[in-house]
Amino acid sequence: MSTEMGEFSDILVRRGKISAEQLEDAKKVSRSSGKPLEESLVQLEYATSEEVSRAVAEEHGHEFFNVHDQMIPESVIELVPESVARENAVLPICQEDDALRVAISDPQDFETLEKLQFILNRPVRISIAPRENIMEAINRYYGQTEGESADSMIQEFTDTAIDFTETEGDGVSSDESVDQNSAPIVRLVHMMISEALQLGASDIHIEPFEDQIRIRYRIDGVLHKRDSPPRRLLGAIISRVKILASMDIAERRRPQDGRIKVTLGEKDLDLRVSVIPTNHGQSVVMRLLDKDNISVTVKKLGMAEDTYRQFLSLIKRPNGIILVTGPTGSGKTTTLYAALNALNRPDKKIITAEDPVEYYLPGINQTEVKHDIGLDFARIIKAMLRQAPNIILVGEMRDQETASMGIQASLTGHLVFSTLHTNDAPGAITRMIDMGVPGYLVASSVVAVLAQRLVRTVCKKCKQPDTPSSVDLRAAGITEEMEAGATFMRGKGCATCQKSGYKGRLGVCEMMMLTGKIREMIFENKSAVEIRKVAIEQGMRTIYSDAIRKVLNGTTTLEEIYRVAKRSEQDQVVI
Repeated sequence: MSTEMGEFSDILVRRGKISAEQLEDAKKVSRSSGKPLEESLVQLEYATSEEVSRAVAEEHGHEFFNVHDQMIPESVIELVPESVARENAVLPICQEDDALRVAISDPQDFETLEKLQFILNRPVRISIAPRENIMEAINRYYGQTEGESADSMIQEFTDTAIDFTETEGDGVSSDESVDQNSAPIVRLVHMMISEALQLGASDIHIEPFEDQIRIRYRIDGVLHKRDSPPRRLLGAIISRVKILASMDIAERRRPQDGRIKVTLGEKDLDLRVSVIPTNHGQSVVMRLLDKDNISVTVKKLGMAEDTYRQFLSLIKRPNGIILVTGPTGSGKTTTLYAALNALNRPDKKIITAEDPVEYYLPGINQTEVKHDIGLDFARIIKAMLRQAPNIILVGEMRDQETASMGIQASLTGHLVFSTLHTNDAPGAITRMIDMGVPGYLVASSVVAVLAQRLVRTVCKKCKQPDTPSSVDLRAAGITEEMEAGATFMRGKGCATCQKSGYKGRLGVCEMMMLTGKIREMIFENKSAVEIRKVAIEQGMRTIYSDAIRKVLNGTTTLEEIYRVAKRSEQDQVVI
């Protein structure tokens, strides 16, 4: 921006957003750094970018546009090509007669305005918004319009017959800046990662088929199809990903694993990369490991208040095994890391054995399983015990040897956390016995099992009251009394949630404490069904009941519950 120093800043002072001393301080920083005053105020955290933009809009007599508050119709978005919107950081807002109103960050950028009027061949009127908000909105809107091929780069590849060879982007390291002059495939892969991060995706899937490449992002646990580049780009895209992940480009017959470190804006991102050969070429999955995900506290996992208090007291025990179970992608790692973060103090020594280490936690000793040199879970646990730890995390109990070593560790005075792939909490007990661990050892070492799933939560931006039918509610086990005190909500679908009506996820869980009665049943080799029945009688709230609680308070919907949890014959919905 290039506004005059006095006017917009005087507005901020007059409104009490900044003090005169802060303004003088920001002016000094602006002069010494050569940056505009607006940037200096935001950088020093004296004012937010929104407050500065509002003041700039007032100074120049324009209206301020809040990109989060209003939904822009697709018909308006389609009036400005994505390449034009991105290149000039402008967002179309609405049509006004024959003119188009756009959001822009600098009201004095006359060159861009003239260029827009020329490209669009119509008058352009402006509103003011912070640049980062405009770019975020561009990512949201252009990522969801009909015809995903509107993306300028994919369109460019589709419309031309340029052939990209296997060596495309060779020698470009992951920490180099990607600008408009970079090789097209380099920019395409960078754009893919950056778009996935903006949309809050956890994985990027690049899948080859006979006549196309399918790119999908997993957002809140559900796959969304994105752009489809021409099939001829497959070799170049795979090669670029392999170069970034330090993989062998020439190896196409065997699966490969690697990691990519990238910096996008202010964010450092780790990607775990898996490549496997398929009958149409190599398929790639990139898991985005965002460090923000592991800073979550136990309180924010979504547990009911009584379960939360129970879990907190459990993790403070001096010894025993606490198991977290659930299918892949049910948030087990996040729960365990939240527990470790709560326990991570200077007076505790924590060691983990993981396959692989996904997130690096400060203050915790993390060991990675390396099967090629014989470093498996059991061997790591054996070595761990010589390190005198207080708390041990075993990534997964996969076999009898690992489970036995974990049990030995718990019996010798260590608190052990681990995971198992079972559908419910009682199933974890029978799974360990099936592995070959004697029932008496399981009963004497395991103190609790937490089974969990993740459900998508209703989007806060577009949620509205909902009235499910009585038939659906009774079928779900919701009584008239429960219905009377409930607040049902549903997402209408907006730009923030990609029109899905859901944004973000929360855990639903069941916590089974190993009481005396349940230990007896394990000694007697009772089935998981019988153990489950007794656990429910003793007060265990099932995953399904916990999920229904979240429906009743408007956090999620019945459809979402049915996607991840089913009601068994033993389930009485207990709220």
